[in-house]
Amino acid sequence: MLISESDSTRKRIILVTGHHIASKRRANFHWLADAYVRAGFEVVFFTCWISWISRLVGDPRFHYFQPDMIKKLVWVREHLGSYVWLTPWHPFTLPWQPLNLLTSPIFNHYPKFPLGEIIPFIQGCSHFIFESTPGLMLFPIFKNLNPIAKTIYRVSDPLALVNLHPVVLEAERIWAPAFDLISTTSEYSLRQFSSLANCHLHYHGLEKTLFDIEMPNPYPPDSINVLFVGNFNLDVDFLMHAANLFPQWLFHIIGPLKNLPRLSNIIAYGEIPFQQTISFIQHADIGLQTRSYSQDAEHFTNSLKVVQYTYCRLPIVAPEFLRTAQQHFFYYRPGDSDSIRQALLQARAFDRTRISRDMIQSWDEVMKSIETDLADTTLAGSKRLRNTSA
Repeated sequence: MLISESDSTRKRIILVTGHHIASKRRANFHWLADAYVRAGFEVVFFTCWISWISRLVGDPRFHYFQPDMIKKLVWVREHLGSYVWLTPWHPFTLPWQPLNLLTSPIFNHYPKFPLGEIIPFIQGCSHFIFESTPGLMLFPIFKNLNPIAKTIYRVSDPLALVNLHPVVLEAERIWAPAFDLISTTSEYSLRQFSSLANCHLHYHGLEKTLFDIEMPNPYPPDSINVLFVGNFNLDVDFLMHAANLFPQWLFHIIGPLKNLPRLSNIIAYGEIPFQQTISFIQHADIGLQTRSYSQDAEHFTNSLKVVQYTYCRLPIVAPEFLRTAQQHFFYYRPGDSDSIRQALLQARAFDRTRISRDMIQSWDEVMKSIETDLADTTLAGSKRLRNTSA
């Protein structure tokens, strides 16, 4: 990474996210950043929701930057920058609700930490895109610095699903109506914001050129391979049942997940580079969207992994609460061995050529849809303002 000058001839945009630009795991904000660069923007990936408390609990993001990169605008490649807003502490959820209430007055001060040298870039931006993280609390600060910038709230995951502190949920309640556009990634999230006229549905996209390259098969010859890729909410009970029901099948788990069953046919890889993950998805027999239930888990019907599994024409096994109209989903009742067996057998027997990929968009197409809806909602807001003033 090199520190360099920005390009004042391009429109500037900041993506406020919990991810780091160099992460092994490619989240939807990474792909959106690339799409905006290709569209002619100068993009800064603003990493928040990271503090010295994160360091104490072994946060892997600290592997991706050096101390001299903290609060420094670093250009990782042409027109794509990184800014790590490391703070002394950040809002985190405590296991006992009264403690969350007690810490709320303190955590409400989170956006008051100095932003550092990124301020001039913020002031010159045409767009801000905030992800559903504690970074949402910075919205009024950014708007005060640059009142004319267009604002987008990209709801990657519902806040309750990722168990964020109540101060973040309150920030969403207050500020969501003030965004020019709310971009949701699932029908479930769209329903949550249905009362707001500025809300639109933009599914996750796919970098199709990467998935169209045939990758080497990572699996043993003549094996049946079932794959889960994810970071949280894995239904471990399902995995235990499934691995015992099908001892000759191999169950591959990619992601920073702990407390997995210790069975010989369960293979855990931890977090691996995204490019390597593609080969596992391409050559799997079944994709697992086997999520344990928590508040707002219904959002997982349209996750980024579902898009990737579907593009590679994988039958998908999921719990009943993720039921959709898609024909290549097969459902089980959590904790029920018979339904788990049936779902896996049906998925294994399904004709994969019947899986349609027609509705899957590239990230460039998703970005263009977001920009089109942003222009439409901005125009509609201007008309409402003129009518009110008349």
